[in-house]
Amino acid sequence: MELFDLKVTKRDTFGKGPARALRRQGLIPAVLYGPRRESMPLTISPIDLDKIYKTSGTEHVVLNLIIENGGTDNVTAMVKEVQAAPVTDQYLHIDFYEISLDQKITVSVPVEVTGKSKGIERGGLLQIVRHELEISCLPTDMPDTIEVDVTNLDIGDSIHIGDIEIEDKISLLADTGHTVLTVVAPTVEEEEVPEEEVEEEAEEAEAEEAEEAGEDSNQ
Repeated sequence: MELFDLKVTKRDTFGKGPARALRRQGLIPAVLYGPRRESMPLTISPIDLDKIYKTSGTEHVVLNLIIENGGTDNVTAMVKEVQAAPVTDQYLHIDFYEISLDQKITVSVPVEVTGKSKGIERGGLLQIVRHELEISCLPTDMPDTIEVDVTNLDIGDSIHIGDIEIEDKISLLADTGHTVLTVVAPTVEEEEVPEEEVEEEAEEAEAEEAEEAGEDSNQ
């Protein structure tokens, strides 16, 4: 996986007021933290971050944070959490987590379905149980997606964690028996019976019960 440069600025202001002021300037308040460092408040440009996402085609990117006024070396990191406004999708805050290129990380990667299932061609429905899979690998070995080929799946068939072929340098962390996706039979809608037929069937049933009762009393 490619390493992307992202320029960031260390900031000395904290709290909601300064954060709002940064957003009004078109900037994003952020923080960098990790197992071997204290939290460092940062400011970044949303334009620079969006360019990286567009180039990579994924939000799971390894970043080389260039801290312009932090008095420190460049830092390798990943985006840990993004807070965004629910309506406008404007970035509100971003958490960066420092990583090491020679140490494995744990991350969730999207599932990408490939092929066309013969079960789907027969009218079955594809149900994806797990849209993301948790993996462990070195940062530079992290795949953008985990491909799952459904070509040979018929109605009633499933693919489990243990069925997925993946490179040796990547480990799937979920139990091998967990279902990733399955092809289920189409739902058959019950035919609605006209109200008149329901009433006729009820009357016929009552008449049969009355007739049986009469036969019993004559015996």
